[in-house]
Amino acid sequence: MFPALRRLCGGVPPAPVSSVGPVRRYLSWENEQRCRRLLKASTSRYNQEPVSAAVLVSLCSVAGVPAVLYTLRSSTMTGVHKGDVSFPGGKRDACDRDAVATALRETREELNLHLGEDCVWGVMKPVPDRRGLAVAPVLANLGPLEHLTLKPNPQEVETVFTLPISHLLQEENQGYTNFCHKRQYSHTLPVFLHGPHRIWGLTAVITDLVLELLAPGTYRRRTRMRATR
Repeated sequence: MFPALRRLCGGVPPAPVSSVGPVRRYLSWENEQRCRRLLKASTSRYNQEPVSAAVLVSLCSVAGVPAVLYTLRSSTMTGVHKGDVSFPGGKRDACDRDAVATALRETREELNLHLGEDCVWGVMKPVPDRRGLAVAPVLANLGPLEHLTLKPNPQEVETVFTLPISHLLQEENQGYTNFCHKRQYSHTLPVFLHGPHRIWGLTAVITDLVLELLAPGTYRRRTRMRATR
């Protein structure tokens, strides 16, 4: 499962940021600019190289508290992802110019939310799903959720919920699952607990990588792959 994560997780973690302290500062202008700089190279690359799919990792604030927005896919959908917690997103259409266009279009279709590219911080390195499909996480800040009107498409989305970044950063809300292959350790995937819905699979892996980007030195990545010789 997720064999290509070995390449994804082999990089050097970003340096800690002294300005990251109070939770509200995770969405500060300074942290946004730092994230944009770190994502500049991957954004340029994956906006030129076609990716199979993209999701919008939607940062926001709820009553002034920084949070992450998730969707619960409709249980009436067909396919392996029905009923899963996810980010808005899906497969690339021929009309999509790049990964950002795919993520924004899918968000319009799923939540009737019309967003401009100015809210996008950057494109992260694509993550393989269980079928090997490369999914590009597009990091964006929606701003105060109270200023937005969400109209989930009932054919695709059962419900929408948010989790405060502070909740995701608390160790008691973090878990992991170790996987073995032929009686040998293979990899570790994160899981996030104690919210309205358990976050696991690809959505948890992307959340894991985003938290490391937002709060280096505070959050330790859970996703691990066995070293290969």
